[in-house]
Amino acid sequence: MTMVIQTVLTIGGAGLVCGGALALAARFLAVKEDPRVAEVDGILPGANCGGCGYAGCAAYAEAIVLEDAPINLCAPGGAEILSKLAGATGQTAQMAEHKVAIVLCGGDVENAPRKFDYNGVADCQAAHTTGGGDKACPYGCLGYASCSRACPVGAIEIVDGIAKVHPDLCISCGACVRTCPRALIKMVPYARKIHVMCSSRDKGPAVKKACKVGCIGCTICAKLAEDEAIKMQGFLAVVDYDKELDNDAVIEKCPGKCIVRI
Repeated sequence: MTMVIQTVLTIGGAGLVCGGALALAARFLAVKEDPRVAEVDGILPGANCGGCGYAGCAAYAEAIVLEDAPINLCAPGGAEILSKLAGATGQTAQMAEHKVAIVLCGGDVENAPRKFDYNGVADCQAAHTTGGGDKACPYGCLGYASCSRACPVGAIEIVDGIAKVHPDLCISCGACVRTCPRALIKMVPYARKIHVMCSSRDKGPAVKKACKVGCIGCTICAKLAEDEAIKMQGFLAVVDYDKELDNDAVIEKCPGKCIVRI
């Protein structure tokens, strides 16, 4: 019996000591959170999309309050959230240029053949790692909807075998960009309407075999576009979205029919 009592007293004493130590640690070592962080976090939309460059809205709120991060990085929040953040923090900022995602590929089921029948997991990364993908074009959209599933607002759908973005629904979070294994999705200014819907780096003859609407590297558009708004990167014409481009001639003269106005 004496051993039992001693054991109980020992365990109880150890518990009291540990409890006291924890209470003291909680009192003297606790990190006090700036109440402004919770206020800013409450203003943010709670999308936790990561488009601001931080892990989520809470992390962005901490960065705004504790690190003076810019308050105009929340694309889903728009002007209303920016105004509220300005009032809460005393910062002033202009709205960042509104950008939307675009899938730079026009190779749908009619224009781009498949090399084989893929019967694996309906995921673009899985398909991409299976023999380089089932699409004849090694750069084209695989169409297995990984980007659509990643989009938190349903702004992407698969149409005729390739992903299409609804720009009016896009919140600029960039989740689809990070998901695409072929880096086909770009964030571009909403105001820009002319796009080269191809991402192939191959020479013209190889492109023609793989897709009916691919860029063949002819350079016609680059010569027609003013101020080098379209440049050649190897055999691929690429739009410089920092420059104005509103020349329908680049669309009409494109022999590959891969330049479109959206």
